[in-house]
Amino acid sequence: MNISIYDLSVWVLPLVLAITFHEAAHAFVADRLGDNTASQLGRVSFNPVRHIDPFGTLILPAMLLFAHSPFLFGYAKPVPVNFRKLKNPRLDMVWVALAGPATNILLALAAALAFHALPLVPANSAKWVADNLKNALIINAILAVFNMMPIPPLDGGRVAVGLLPRPLAVPLARLEPFGMLILIGLLILLPLAGSQFGLNLDVISAILRTLTGYVIQAVLFLTGNA
Repeated sequence: MNISIYDLSVWVLPLVLAITFHEAAHAFVADRLGDNTASQLGRVSFNPVRHIDPFGTLILPAMLLFAHSPFLFGYAKPVPVNFRKLKNPRLDMVWVALAGPATNILLALAAALAFHALPLVPANSAKWVADNLKNALIINAILAVFNMMPIPPLDGGRVAVGLLPRPLAVPLARLEPFGMLILIGLLILLPLAGSQFGLNLDVISAILRTLTGYVIQAVLFLTGNA
């Protein structure tokens, strides 16, 4: 793996910002809707140290990268939400969950809009700034799409639990303790197992890549970059 200091400098900054704003948005909306649990723990903050999980954010993605995994996977420190404190628990849970992906879409739009300011950047810094903006667009689009998968504890799973009729919502909510294991199985173990038999079982990753591509195209169109 030939990963240079330059590569790290144009990927780490947009990744840390995307994760930090995503988690801070969850905490902020929960606080505004009646649950101050995350706020009291200092999670309504743009300090990345408060949101980064040493294993999930740093060690696990690095291990997968060096193992040539077909899909990079990681997570931040979950924002604690006491749904019983929310004014309208089921509906407010949806707003809290949507806050993270919505923030990533806004960051993607901001990065794409900033492309128009590149002519104002000094020539010796223009490539570095452009690569950071491009990667910010990609990372935020990926985070928004990935987190909307309808599997708890991902945001999409919690949205589904809040919107589905109770007979469907309850069994889905019970999957939350096993959600990360399900994701690792679908995104990493299943494709690896398929490759041993010459089968392409990387279906979920393919769907995520396609949806992410659509989001990026939409953001570029809306910001006049298409």
